[in-house]
Amino acid sequence: MPRYVVHRGGAALWPENTLLAFRNAIALGAQTLELDVHGTADGDVAVIHDPTVDRTTNGAGAVASLTVAQLRRLRIKSRAGELTDERVPTLGDVLALAAPAGVALLVEMKTPGRAVTYERAGGGVKVTPGARYEGLEARVLRMLADAEMGERSILMAFNPAVLSEIRAHAPGQKTALLVERSHVEAAGAASSEPVQWATSAGANFLGIHYSVCDGAMVAAARAAGIALGVYTVNEEADLRRLAALGVDVIISDRADLVTKLQAGG
Repeated sequence: MPRYVVHRGGAALWPENTLLAFRNAIALGAQTLELDVHGTADGDVAVIHDPTVDRTTNGAGAVASLTVAQLRRLRIKSRAGELTDERVPTLGDVLALAAPAGVALLVEMKTPGRAVTYERAGGGVKVTPGARYEGLEARVLRMLADAEMGERSILMAFNPAVLSEIRAHAPGQKTALLVERSHVEAAGAASSEPVQWATSAGANFLGIHYSVCDGAMVAAARAAGIALGVYTVNEEADLRRLAALGVDVIISDRADLVTKLQAGG
């Protein structure tokens, strides 16, 4: 059975990447939570998906230009766009909740701009990493170690340079290269090629948009000795189909479906 993961704490049910979402997902019985992190202006780690606060809060501007104190003054919007009492948490806030609960984490290391581009070049694919948050990888690794969560966490990134930096600091840390459908299409890639991208990045996992995952990709991952995860799968029929296909990890916004299926329902 695959590992089922609650995406952004259960973004289909609660405001994404909030302590409310993570707390509720744990209460439902979720065993693995996914979250996103950006660097802040004062050297901390904010749990938020976008490089700006515009979409998810009542504020504006780049996360990297704001301190934790400034972020805490913002209110997070609900899925309907209404303001809630939830605030932007730090990674430390989430670790304080997750560590004693015994859950595992998938931590997506975000970037301040475009993470990576793929393009067909001659007989191969040219991979161009974007900018990173300088020092973010070391900070996240240190925080996970302090919370004794390193072994229970997988660090994920679209940017292969981020994974290289993680490997330089912590060679044994589990990592996943994320690949979007648009990357596959831009490169005109066959099913096996994203698997090669992940192995070239030194990753333990390939995380790919579920719409481009097929049996050939599963077979290629098995042959390469890496695990295969798919995101973001919100329909029960798709969840069951991908589980039957043999993927190792399935990420979903539906915390209710995740807990149902991981219990064998």
